[in-house]
Amino acid sequence: MTDFEQTIPATAQPHPALDALRESVQLGLPTAIADLSRLVRIPSVSWDGFDPAHVAESATAVAGLFEALGVFDSVEISRADIGQTGVLGQPAVLATRAARNGRPTILLYAHHDVQPQGDDADWESSPFEPTVRGDRLYGRGAADDKAGVMAHVAAIRAFVATVGDDFDLGLAVFIEGEEEFGSRSFSNFLAKHQTALAADVIVVADSDNWDTSTPALTVALRGNVTFKLNVATLAHASHSGMFGGAVPDAMLATIRLLATLHDEVGSVAVPGLTSRESDTPPYDEAKLREEAGLLDGVTPIGTGTVLSRLWSQPAITITGIDAPTVVNASNTLSPSVTVKVSARIAPGQTAEDAFAAIEAHLRSNAPFGAHLAISDVDLGNPFLVDTSGWAAVEAKAAMHEAWGVEPVETGIGGSIPFIADLVAVFGDAQILVTGVEDPDSRAHSPNESLHLGVFSRAILTEAVLFAKLNDRA
Repeated sequence: MTDFEQTIPATAQPHPALDALRESVQLGLPTAIADLSRLVRIPSVSWDGFDPAHVAESATAVAGLFEALGVFDSVEISRADIGQTGVLGQPAVLATRAARNGRPTILLYAHHDVQPQGDDADWESSPFEPTVRGDRLYGRGAADDKAGVMAHVAAIRAFVATVGDDFDLGLAVFIEGEEEFGSRSFSNFLAKHQTALAADVIVVADSDNWDTSTPALTVALRGNVTFKLNVATLAHASHSGMFGGAVPDAMLATIRLLATLHDEVGSVAVPGLTSRESDTPPYDEAKLREEAGLLDGVTPIGTGTVLSRLWSQPAITITGIDAPTVVNASNTLSPSVTVKVSARIAPGQTAEDAFAAIEAHLRSNAPFGAHLAISDVDLGNPFLVDTSGWAAVEAKAAMHEAWGVEPVETGIGGSIPFIADLVAVFGDAQILVTGVEDPDSRAHSPNESLHLGVFSRAILTEAVLFAKLNDRA
């Protein structure tokens, strides 16, 4: 079987409890949506500069949801140090229930923190007031990733309502509080709670589906390299009329330097950054234009199939610039400019090697002898998921039963760097990367939304997976 193709369902016969689980999910859906709406109302932005009390409030609300299920031996809110700084990260929720009679343990991951909402004027409804329009629930975190949290909660509810609370499957839950801010205490949290989090199967509910009617199991994720780049040419600002034409200003140097990162068709042109060869499902330019919102006349960049560019090739984006604004522009040569560089790294290359290649390229191409300073470096490795194990087989069968169509194995262009940490600590566990999003969810963007049909089917998928694992010795 080639990478990323539609996969054959693992079993021909659906689980005996499928119909009962489906009924339970449907009966519980209004409650799940209401609970999700309450979480969305909490502006739990984990970035510096935002009130951490909201993240703490969100953690308390999430812990309450898992406590109310009545099936866990322990539910707690915990924090871990950020690196070796002694500074605590944002609060996470940890819940455990021991397996019995030789049954496996499944670890459920999601995160309750969210991205900043950006400019409220760009939203059609208030970002932290959940609003249903059509078949979608709008709000920051409605999809990424409070819906992942609620998919876990609602799936456990449906499973318990169907089989009772005297089941043998082991459960562990880790709901992180700072995924959107780099998971800075993640590795220390794993070390602190390694015994409690140990599992045979890990479900990371923070990814995408192929579309609103086709489920996906994510098998490839790009890594990330982000940093601030300062370009300086002058000790102080100088008059652009007096010195322009002889003195290079920092904006000129910055523009020329950044232009070297791509070739004439927009492909990354940094020596040392690698791509990965892989097959991809059909996905044409028209679909790209629709999903990405390309304006008329704007052409896509890069070469190769569209999905290979999104999943298996590097990408470099300038996500921010600190420079004089147009309204405050004066007739001066800028002495320095700072930009935020965000690179996505193809599976098969470490983030460390990629950063070294990008840094070497920038320093060797600095125009006019411009001084470069790099700071706030953040690295996350790409990952390839092994789907040959029994857990992936069971998960794909559960998807097929819940959605009524065969699942697709996909890659995603985004990054979930902490998965590499999970593998490092729990090397024997099988990783399943799932999610409740779809191409129209617009995670991180204004008007983020959750398709309620996808939400329902994602809950049912997980409930069926619980039933399958509960039957497995």
